[in-house]
Amino acid sequence: MELIGLGLYTPNQAARITGADPREVRRWMFGYKNQSGELQPPLWQPQITQSEDKVIGFMDLMELRIVKAFVRHGVPLRTIRASIQSAQQIFDTPYPFTANRFLTDGKSIFYEAIHQEPQLTDLLKKQLVFESIIRPSLYAGIEFDATGTATRWYPLKKSRAVILDPKLSFGRPSLSKFGIPTEIIAAAVKVEGNQKRVASQFDIPVADVSAAVKFEDQLMAA
Repeated sequence: MELIGLGLYTPNQAARITGADPREVRRWMFGYKNQSGELQPPLWQPQITQSEDKVIGFMDLMELRIVKAFVRHGVPLRTIRASIQSAQQIFDTPYPFTANRFLTDGKSIFYEAIHQEPQLTDLLKKQLVFESIIRPSLYAGIEFDATGTATRWYPLKKSRAVILDPKLSFGRPSLSKFGIPTEIIAAAVKVEGNQKRVASQFDIPVADVSAAVKFEDQLMAA
């Protein structure tokens, strides 16, 4: 399988970027056994299937961000799974949560998933509404192609200094103008203790060093 251009993330890397726990990523992307010993399939088919290691692609990563937002708001996994399955058919895409249509057209799909099981109606009593989970801010910085598929993500608010692009550094968070992973820049600053010195070492502007540090700090705080 050609991996170039897909993005490449281990469960630990994906967890770090999305704010999920590595165990959650493994359960959601590769399936698990429930308390009854029954095998639960992954929430969707991962991009990368022909690999000895458990890795996922850029589209999986983007979808995981939305799944984590649902989980953080207390939505049961079975409801998320039902929403994904319905949206996959309606939007004709394996990655419906990241399709830009879901931001505006996903509400009915979400409520339909809730009402499929009576025991889930307590979610409505908690005033858990679609708009409180799926917010424009979740989609901010994502660029879509003509089909509405996510192609790259600029994660810093009002900045294009940092990018996640599956065609660049296997999708690792990187400085968009230089292709240097932000993790490397932040680690260098930690060692040197001086952003200007690191900027000189890598021959990049101090502003880009600051952007890399800011992004990595946000991941640590998440």
